[in-house]
Order: sequence, then C-alpha cells, then structure tokens
Amino acid sequence: MTIRNVLSIAGSDPSGGAGIQADLKAFSARGTYGMAALTALTAQNTQGVTAIHALPPDFVRAEIETIFADISVDAVKIGMIANAEIAETVAATLKAHATGIPVVLDPVMVAKGGAPLLASDANQAIMKLFLPLATVITPNLPEAAALLGEQEAKTREVMAEQAKRLLEHGLRAVLIKGGHLESDDSPDVLAEADGVTWFEGPRTKTRNTHGTGCTLSSAIAAEIAKGQSVIEAVRVAKAYLAEAIAAADQLSVGSGHGPVNHFIALWKEGVTRR
Repeated sequence: MTIRNVLSIAGSDPSGGAGIQADLKAFSARGTYGMAALTALTAQNTQGVTAIHALPPDFVRAEIETIFADISVDAVKIGMIANAEIAETVAATLKAHATGIPVVLDPVMVAKGGAPLLASDANQAIMKLFLPLATVITPNLPEAAALLGEQEAKTREVMAEQAKRLLEHGLRAVLIKGGHLESDDSPDVLAEADGVTWFEGPRTKTRNTHGTGCTLSSAIAAEIAKGQSVIEAVRVAKAYLAEAIAAADQLSVGSGHGPVNHFIALWKEGVTRR
C-alpha cells in the first residue's frame, strides 16, 4: 500500500514540541510521509516564546508551489499563519494547487505559555479565506471564541452551540477541543451537517502538554489522507494523542511545558529508545 503524503503549512518550534516539528512527528507516527512549508520562525522553548520572524509571503508561496509541482499531496494541515499577508498568500496558493485535497485547519493563535502567534489583523483573514477551504477546523475553546467574537465556552452546551455556529461559515466539519474546560475529563465536540458527535477522553495530570493542538490536527490530517472519514479520523487521532499525553512524563525536555510523547507506540515495541 502506498504511503500517503501530508503537507504541513505552519511555523517552526526549535524545541521540537509544537509547530512543524510536532506535525512531522505526528505524520510519521500515524504512518504517513510528512512535508513542511514554513510560514514563520520562532525562538521558543518549553518556557515560552521569545521572538517570532514571519517569512516573506513570496517565499512561503514558493515553498508550497514547489511541493505541488513535484509531489502528490494527499492532505494539508495548516497551523501558524502569523499575519494577514501570509494568510492571503497561503489561501491563494492552495486555491490554485490543492483543489479537492482535504485541508485540516488548526487556527493557532496563542502559544502554550501565552505568547500571541497570530497578528491581530489575521483573525478576520482566517475567517474569510481559510474556513471555506477547510475540510475540518480544530480550534480550542479560546480560539473558537475569538473566531466567533464571543465569550469562551465554559460548558459542553456552549461548546456544541459554538461549533454549530462556526459550521455556518461554510465549513464541512468543526471540532472544538475541550481541554480548557475545568473538568475531570477532556471532551471534544465535532459538528457536521447531520449533527454533533462527542469524543470523550481522560484528563491526564501532567504539565507536559506543549503542542497538543498541533499534534491532534496533524494526526487527523494523516488519518484523512489514508482515506478515513472525518469522524473516524478524529476518533483515532484523539486516542493517539491521549496515549502520547499519558506517556509525556517519560520524556525530560525542559523545565516548563514539555512535549507529548509522539512515538510512544513505537518505543513500546522496543524499536528504539536510545
């Protein structure tokens, strides 16, 4: 069976826990071949982001066009976009080259430590340019509220209502992640045209959750690239992420919010741990 190719368009995290680095790990862990087009460079570690350098939009376009000129792309994941100009460039390039290819949009706005990763002028650009392109969008509670211009959801009922309202913006599917809820579990809700589906999951007590959003959206993109439906891709990806979070404390990376354990399944099989 041919290995499917998945392209991430996102920012770089030199500490390896989030961004392009997490995307490539998740693609590989889920049995796909990962590719990357960078939108921005960040200086960050497990304690926070200290600097951001957005790449020139023309260079971002060249990265994406060069991939499509040579390689078959089975799914696209969009993460950190950085600003409105890059958003316009990425959207136009995908319209020209990615018709019919599934797109998973993770509207990255704020880093785990609280640093903004999206310029204030880009919020509306995401709503206008990317929502119509997306097969599924995967905001967390603050991101969903920001996209809608509403208060952050504090209950499951509001989560589901916000997912339905986002669906009305031309989306085929909306997954709102409930990790920010103050509860003993971590539920996510998927809204599609035929209704909503809840995905339940345990809340692991660990501070090592850096890159969870990047990892989940990338795992979803990988599963969709392999031919899974959105609902099945979310189910598989959430189970994968739950295992990666549960094993996060096996890693010793930094003194802040460490990464999840992307390759726990591989390491459990004894392939490598050195």
